[in-house]
Amino acid sequence: MTYRTIGIDPGLSGAVAILPAGVVSDTPTAVTANGKTRRHVYLPGEMARIVREYATGDCHAYLEAVHSMPGQGVRSMFSMGHGLGLWEGILAALGVPYTLVTPQRWKREMMGSVTDKDAARVRAVQLFPHLAGELARVKDHGRAEALLIAEYGLRTGGSGGNGLQPRPLFMRGTAL
Repeated sequence: MTYRTIGIDPGLSGAVAILPAGVVSDTPTAVTANGKTRRHVYLPGEMARIVREYATGDCHAYLEAVHSMPGQGVRSMFSMGHGLGLWEGILAALGVPYTLVTPQRWKREMMGSVTDKDAARVRAVQLFPHLAGELARVKDHGRAEALLIAEYGLRTGGSGGNGLQPRPLFMRGTAL
């Protein structure tokens, strides 16, 4: 069985990528309407289905540890945290080992000092030319970032000190 690495950009416009399978899928969402207000919402069942399908055998997920940034709206920050929590819960429920990785860490490793969204698409096409069609639109930046996060995981094995490894509070009844 092949070792698989899963890269996840947890935003509403994010994606999940599985390497070496070369699979990339947008984060499953739906649009809900309440009067004139339209909102995108996560579809956790579909998110879990994607991971379950590919998380067989030996695999490890790398999940972007998103955080708030100055100037972001409250709704945006809540949505990012909600997505991160959903992905963490799905990975934990499916027994998939995972590593949280900061955007600064994986972007520095994969793109050097260039960090804009379009640069991620350009870099992903360089590394995965066979997936260029999946990265052709500007709105495919989530796919590009998920691929680069997965590639970061393959290259580094999550090493580097601040990979933010999740750590249990208790182990068999003993506080750590």
